[in-house]
Amino acid sequence: MTTKTTYRLRGGDVDRRWHVVDAKGRPLGRVASEVAQVLLGKHKATYEPHMVMGDFVVVLNAREVELTGQKRTQKIYYRHTGYPGGLRERTFEEQLAKDPTRVIEKAVKGMLPSGVRGRAMLRMLKVYAGAEHPHQAQVAAGTGARARKRAEEADATPTSPPASTPAASTPAAPKAEAPTAEAPAEGAEAVEVTEGEPLEGALTKYTREQLDAEAARLDIEIESGWKKQDVIDAIQARYDSGQE
Repeated sequence: MTTKTTYRLRGGDVDRRWHVVDAKGRPLGRVASEVAQVLLGKHKATYEPHMVMGDFVVVLNAREVELTGQKRTQKIYYRHTGYPGGLRERTFEEQLAKDPTRVIEKAVKGMLPSGVRGRAMLRMLKVYAGAEHPHQAQVAAGTGARARKRAEEADATPTSPPASTPAASTPAAPKAEAPTAEAPAEGAEAVEVTEGEPLEGALTKYTREQLDAEAARLDIEIESGWKKQDVIDAIQARYDSGQE
């Protein structure tokens, strides 16, 4: 008797990418629906409804989003201060003038599930009023399978620092100090870094402090929650673009 097994995606197998959506001149509902589908992960063949498996989405030109019909004058945003008689309202035009990013965020939030899953998905949404955004490195580098492949290629490339380390017998003292510095999760030893120069060889051999310093030199904005591999991906993308 033959048995069939159904493949179920695990959390560690999620391949997240970055998408850019331009809201200029587009209806608010269409933009929010498109963004919600990507955040939910329904555009993937491996979609699992119980998991947070969507991709990151960057929405540009939020201040130029459109509404159909008479909704510009009819749509009202409500909030409450928490005190008696504290109900406040704001028209679409007033909200767009005060904070256009909230218009997109509230529309997308209403299309996501409530609770922990919905909040996790909403954190992957980045909305900007204009056409500029600070995530160009992430969009170019990507994450998941593409990032792992780039890291493997960097590890396979022969580098000069490891070859010169055994030949020099005098720098024994700095090598002994390496364990006192932050030990990377992979167990790699700390490597000397020349200030103002790009890192050489595989980026995985450097400590998180060294990678953060290199990211600061390249004007890469490190977001909260980034892991070491995320910083490596952003730096490698900047190297690949020739901006060293």
